[in-house]
Amino acid sequence: MPPAPPCPCTSGLRYRECCARYHRGEAEAPDAEALMRSRYSAFALREVEYLWRTLHPEHPDRARPKEELLRELRAVCSAHKYPRLHVLDRQAPDETGKAVVLFYARIFEKGKDRSFVERSEFRHDGTGWRYLSGDGMPASELHQSPETLTLGNFPSPTGRGSG
Repeated sequence: MPPAPPCPCTSGLRYRECCARYHRGEAEAPDAEALMRSRYSAFALREVEYLWRTLHPEHPDRARPKEELLRELRAVCSAHKYPRLHVLDRQAPDETGKAVVLFYARIFEKGKDRSFVERSEFRHDGTGWRYLSGDGMPASELHQSPETLTLGNFPSPTGRGSG
């Protein structure tokens, strides 16, 4: 019998011991970082229903027709390969309940590097942690190695210029 595959979230654990239980709805991610990792795995494994379920009710995509969004997510997931995730920094929930995770996602589309860094915000909705919003930047536009970024030195959207 072949060994169980590693989890795409790059936690070092096998998928069945890591994100699988969240994807199957057997448990909720215990914190914002675990949710972010499980969402990366969901993109890699095309778990689009999970991506929908873990959007915060205030996320703009929640106002869209569900089936339309699921179709788009399936297309995005199918068109990309997700070889590696690097969690760069995290911030515990603040007084408003918002937690922040900075990550570097290695992503490829037909051999082209589409990797990016994102500062993601998460909030608990009473059931579990949910993805609220994100501010991303293509890794190709960074003026430093993505692995050196922290929440303190991540370029703000207004500080980037018009490109």
